[in-house]
Amino acid sequence: MSWNQPGGNGGRDPWGDRGGQQGPPDLDEVLRKLQARLSKLLSGKPGSGQSGGDDEGGGPGRGGGGGSSMGRISAMGFGAILVALLVAWGMYGIYIVDPSEQAVVLRFGKYQRTEGPGPHWVPPFIETYEKVNVTAIRNREVGFRSQGSSVARVPNESLMLTADENIVDIQFAVQYRVKDPAAFLFRVDDPESTLQQVTESAVREIVGRSRMDFVITEGRDAVAAETERLIQEILDRYGTGLEVTSANMQDAQAPAQVQDAFFDAIKAREDQERIINEANGYKADVVPKARGEAQAITQAADAYRQRVTAQAEGETARFLEVLGEYRKAPDVTRERLYLETVESMLANSSKVLIDVEGGNNLLYLPIDKLIEARPGEARHRIGDPLDQSTGETRPSYESSRRSREGTDGRSR
Repeated sequence: MSWNQPGGNGGRDPWGDRGGQQGPPDLDEVLRKLQARLSKLLSGKPGSGQSGGDDEGGGPGRGGGGGSSMGRISAMGFGAILVALLVAWGMYGIYIVDPSEQAVVLRFGKYQRTEGPGPHWVPPFIETYEKVNVTAIRNREVGFRSQGSSVARVPNESLMLTADENIVDIQFAVQYRVKDPAAFLFRVDDPESTLQQVTESAVREIVGRSRMDFVITEGRDAVAAETERLIQEILDRYGTGLEVTSANMQDAQAPAQVQDAFFDAIKAREDQERIINEANGYKADVVPKARGEAQAITQAADAYRQRVTAQAEGETARFLEVLGEYRKAPDVTRERLYLETVESMLANSSKVLIDVEGGNNLLYLPIDKLIEARPGEARHRIGDPLDQSTGETRPSYESSRRSREGTDGRSR
């Protein structure tokens, strides 16, 4: 006999004999009983109260009084349930916004307002809210992706063309935050992806207007600042509700395929700069010295000019004075000029010229000089002529003759 045949299964349990235990409750019966109780509570129909009235033998008036009491109880229960539901509905609409967040409130899906930090309330099922963190600094990367301690390059984003038709490999990082939660949620479908594309476009535009050497060396800060300005301008134009806090160029270099040649070019440029600096240093050392020497020569020449001019003017004035005296007494003036000239000439001479009547002029050295001279320096005799070729004195004819006569006399 099958288990589901009409009339039951004869008390046999398909799970075995469970020792007289009661089986699981009938769900249909439980639902029917619950429905009946709710109907009695809400409708106020006589139930157990009616049967109680009959047992006590009460008349129709008594039974009617019991029904009215039950109706009042049912109304109070309904009111209590309604109040409880209203309280639960109101409590369900309370929410708290953290200090770092703002809440965007919607009414039937349409934007209504933005709430700040603190407790707030919305009518449930009529208004909804969505919290957005507006103080957290978020990061977006272009040209690379951080993977823990390593970095993975993204060539299709990092390789860019410069104004001088060179290719440069750039890695850029942008930090941003949400400044308008409503615009962030509803103006753009995916604001963060839009920021990624806007950043790449802005970097390509700035790099495309610059030379490769400028981007890689001294122009990094300028490129980053200009890129940050352009990114913010485009984001505001799109209404993304994002604010860029900083834009940093993480790396900028030549592509890996030409890095060796690029490094050679950099080294040659550094050598050029070094040689130029050395030349400038030499120039800074030599030019001031040359200018100083030129100034000294110029000043000396100017002093010489002034001295010579003053001497010439003095001589001219003296000559004019002598000329005036000469015109007054020519003979006396001529004699005085002659004596002054001879006096000036003989004052600087160390030789004395003596004029002897009837003889030749003899040249004598001063006696006082011979006395002051050392014995080794007075080897020459007085009157011995000076040999112009050797610079030494040569015995005269008289000295040689006397020397020979003295030798002959001693030999006899």
